[in-house]
Amino acid sequence: MSYDYDVVVIGAGPGGSMAAKTAAENGLDVLLVEKRQEIGTPVRCAEGVSKEALEEFFEVEKSWIAKEVSGAIIYSPDGTQIKLVAGMAGNEVGFVLERKIFDRALARMAAKRGAEVIVKTTATTMRREDSGVVIGLKRLGEYYEVRSKLIIGADGVESRVGKWGGINTTVKIGELESCVQYLMSGIDFDPEYTHFWIGRKYAPGGYVWLFPKGEDVANVGIGVLPTQTKKSAKEWLDKFVRENYPEGEIIEVVAGGVPVTGPIETAVADNLMLVGDAARHADPITGGGIANAIKGGYFAGKVAAEAVKAGDFSKNFLRRYDELWKNDFGKNLHRNKVLQRKFVKMDDDVLNRLARSISDYDLSEISVKKLVMELIKKNPKLLWDLKDLFL
Repeated sequence: MSYDYDVVVIGAGPGGSMAAKTAAENGLDVLLVEKRQEIGTPVRCAEGVSKEALEEFFEVEKSWIAKEVSGAIIYSPDGTQIKLVAGMAGNEVGFVLERKIFDRALARMAAKRGAEVIVKTTATTMRREDSGVVIGLKRLGEYYEVRSKLIIGADGVESRVGKWGGINTTVKIGELESCVQYLMSGIDFDPEYTHFWIGRKYAPGGYVWLFPKGEDVANVGIGVLPTQTKKSAKEWLDKFVRENYPEGEIIEVVAGGVPVTGPIETAVADNLMLVGDAARHADPITGGGIANAIKGGYFAGKVAAEAVKAGDFSKNFLRRYDELWKNDFGKNLHRNKVLQRKFVKMDDDVLNRLARSISDYDLSEISVKKLVMELIKKNPKLLWDLKDLFL
């Protein structure tokens, strides 16, 4: 079989573009395919990512950053506040990105390293042939096929690429957050922090977020579990906005689904790897996935280069990718899925009690592990079964 490419990457979000960039840097012939006509639009997330996650791989450009924040404030249903510094607030706190700019910049990096980038192109089929794959693409009404040694699926929730490869990427309704977000202007908030409201009062099975993008401009959004409420995510968000930011102007609306399933058992099959939401790499507690997508894309690109060098595209060889992401952020995904299941069952009175039990702590001097252990110590009857996760 003659090949058009070493690797075809489906989806030009952060995970896909990072995989394409890394594979191209390692000398592979790469095609990066994006179904939308513009990379980075529409924005489908709150755009938050930690400084450390971004600086690990890039020299950060000012144009990528809408706002740098110093931490996060979490509000329990009764208004009790927990303030966390950025370093311990998670992978979503530190920078608020301009995803339209950042995603395009990352795709351009891939192109500069030698990857071919095409937009407004949909992957419609995949079949294995000899030792490679044949991928059907539809662009501007024209169908054609390309031949590749490997395919990397970065095509989002319930990845079709994964299903073509025999990986069950179907997400159960109880493990898919329904999300809606407004870009709002003319609202009053502390722009030095990201803000999170938890509890059934605000968002059954999820939370409300505010990510600053300026002094009076922010992404205000919500994620809810449909199994926890009969009202839609938009109805819950509209209620929150009416009660908290009635004078604000909504200038953009986006909606989508975020998997909170915890880590997938395997993100590889013969000739195939999955990254980002396609591999269920979103955090089960926060729903955030940019940091893990970037890192997963890097790992996938490296393993793709190793596979091409070895001439081995089997599932057994590609398990190296599973080992890398599982040993890096996979353990946190597993831990946070256990925590998510625990906290989803808690009513607002319990969440208030937990928040009050640590509200007077200096959380600038405490790690996530110490914070959870302190919560367990203060509330042993509620949380004792979680202690082994943090030992």
